[in-house]
Amino acid sequence: MSEVPPTRMNQQVFKGKKKAAESGHKLLKKKADALKVKFLDYAKSIAETKSGMAADSSSAFFSLTQAEYAAGNFKQKVSEGSMTARVRVGAGIDNVAGVKLPVFTYYETGAATDNASLGLVGGGKKIQLVRQKYSALLMNLIKLASLQTSFVTLDEAMKITNRRVNALENVTIPKIQGVLTYIERELDELEREDFTRLKLVQSKKKEEIEENQRQHDAEAAEMSAKGLKSSCANESDIMARFDASDDADVVF
Repeated sequence: MSEVPPTRMNQQVFKGKKKAAESGHKLLKKKADALKVKFLDYAKSIAETKSGMAADSSSAFFSLTQAEYAAGNFKQKVSEGSMTARVRVGAGIDNVAGVKLPVFTYYETGAATDNASLGLVGGGKKIQLVRQKYSALLMNLIKLASLQTSFVTLDEAMKITNRRVNALENVTIPKIQGVLTYIERELDELEREDFTRLKLVQSKKKEEIEENQRQHDAEAAEMSAKGLKSSCANESDIMARFDASDDADVVF
């Protein structure tokens, strides 16, 4: 605080900084709340998806066993066919409160299947059921991967946002408020010093004016006393030099 000069301009500057910090804290708090809500939604969706994964995988493997029992070992025939993928995973981005979350999607390429003749001898329905079961399992796996990746990314974003909120709330804003309090205290002290100085100057001037007035009154009284004595002396001298016999009588 001692490095900040206690001036009005610095007071306005730090008031602007405090206002900006409070606005940023409010926005980050809203962002943290939105991320928390989304985080809980992802956690709930992951729990629901994982709870259904056990039953889906168990059903898929059991249907594969049933198909092998009905149609025999058809794994070699599948591996001899074309390995062109009929299902691919697309990647996208979801924006949640400024945080970009990866999203994986399931889509079919439309490629033709070379092993359509499987199950013609027997077990066709079972093999078709295996395809449906494993397709559903694959969709759930892609969904779980998307949710899990977004969940981890969202968790990191929440930690960063919460650290920023805590830093603004517990470090930055109190520090700015402390500087403002210091500046206000110093400015108040300077105002009190100026007020005291002005009072002293005014009292000094008042004393000087009163002293000058007393001197002026004394000088005026002294001058008036001297003028009265001189006028009395002049009148007495004039009458002493006057002789009435010197004047001739006036006859009308």
